Amino acid sequence: MAAMRGSGQPGWQETAVDAALALVLLGFGLLATDLAGDNQPGSRPVDAACRVLIAIAALALPVRRRVPLATLAVVTVATTAYLVLGYPYGPILLTFLVAVYTVAVRLPVRLAALATGGAFVLLLTHVFWSRGPAPGWAGVLPASAWAVVPFAVGTVVRVNREATARSRAEQARSRAEQARRQADEERLRIAQEVHDVVGHGLAAISMQAEIALHLLPKRPEQAETALTAISRTSREALDELRVTLGAVRRGAERGPVPGLARLPALRDRLAGTGLAVRLRVVGAPRELPAAVDLAAYRVVQEALTNVLRHAGVASAEVTVDYRADELTVEVTDRGAGARRDGLDPADDGTGGHGLAGMRERVDALGGRLAVGPRPDGGFRVYARLPVERSA
Repeated sequence: MAAMRGSGQPGWQETAVDAALALVLLGFGLLATDLAGDNQPGSRPVDAACRVLIAIAALALPVRRRVPLATLAVVTVATTAYLVLGYPYGPILLTFLVAVYTVAVRLPVRLAALATGGAFVLLLTHVFWSRGPAPGWAGVLPASAWAVVPFAVGTVVRVNREATARSRAEQARSRAEQARRQADEERLRIAQEVHDVVGHGLAAISMQAEIALHLLPKRPEQAETALTAISRTSREALDELRVTLGAVRRGAERGPVPGLARLPALRDRLAGTGLAVRLRVVGAPRELPAAVDLAAYRVVQEALTNVLRHAGVASAEVTVDYRADELTVEVTDRGAGARRDGLDPADDGTGGHGLAGMRERVDALGGRLAVGPRPDGGFRVYARLPVERSA
């Protein structure tokens, strides 16, 4: 039943177009058939039966898209009867052409070919038996053109439509996949930001809390300083976390992001935990691309957080080197270098979530990250980030 009806039901606009086409072919057929009879001596004169057959064939077209097989059957029977009765060749054949084209466009190729073949065989009846002059075998080729040509055109149109539909579907799938990939990348980026913000803040708070607990029984006045530092650090971490999560709710990029300009504040914050950070800048500081600036800051922040957590030392050194076409940051300490943040120094930084996050940031920008113990003791984190030259 679906095959008989064709693929996809037409709307009222298509039905209106088909009805208009039917009226045009009906009017043209009734007017032009009289003229065709005058130019075809020996054909049967146009009479009421001729006009009825023309009307039947034309008025079947308004439903051609809904029931293409039924439309072709009605048009073929009317056209064959018209020709067998000996009426002149005329516009009724245009109606047959439209019916064959519709079958080729709307139905599967095999079914359309069988239907067109059956219609063609029936149409050939008039070639060998007619009340008018029968053309015989010489009429087979001209008659076949009325079936073969519209069938070929309809098949080509159908194939092109299917190819276009497949292409659009593939494009839609590609867009959906790209959207999913971008969403995944954004989620990973936000997760990495949250890890860096929360991880560093909690490490600093934990160290400051230990200091406060140690000082509280003996020197409570100094414990107040540590508690104040805890309050300040937690407030700053919460503010930055709020900005990061706000970007998720807005579905847009964040506004101002942390950068190397905040290293002095980071150094002062860590000083409150007992970790003295020496900050050294080489070259002339300049404005950097936001992604590079953020990645460099996060590398330094994560490296210092690891020093605070695992190194067991009271000092570290940060070196920022502004070069012509790249930026390098280096964090070194003289603490325990055997293992940091789940990282085995022998694997050069493939393990551990924090250091793995550093590597992902640096790799995404086309840079290079080196992580591992120093030959003279301690630990070293070194990142090289490419920076495009200004025009």
